[in-house]
Amino acid sequence: MNIGQVAEKTGVTAKSIRYYESINLIPAAGRSQGGYRQYDDRDVQILRFIKRARSLGFSVAQVGELLSLYRDTGRAAGEVKTIVQSRIAEIDAKLAELTSMRRTLSDLSHRCHGGDRPDCPILEDLAGFPN
Repeated sequence: MNIGQVAEKTGVTAKSIRYYESINLIPAAGRSQGGYRQYDDRDVQILRFIKRARSLGFSVAQVGELLSLYRDTGRAAGEVKTIVQSRIAEIDAKLAELTSMRRTLSDLSHRCHGGDRPDCPILEDLAGFPN
């Protein structure tokens, strides 16, 4: 398969495929006599793995670790779980941050009467003025 066909099958753009190859996340593709990249079903499987892991928010480095463990049939499942638990902790921290931001913005929104008046508690807060 050429890169366009693989991109279509996996949902990973050709640009991303070339990038993953350049950083050794996937092995270098074989080449046709014309110099075009050639991929097989195993490459498709790996790219689907990468796409799924990235959709769950794993960094490229984390995807590399997961791929290494995926390829290692003697791996310990605990290593995989540790990476996933780390990602869960990152998500929990982000959720807490977003919840705090939402609470602050909601509070500011409720304190602003809107309308045609020039005074605005939202802008005053953003400018650092005491309320």
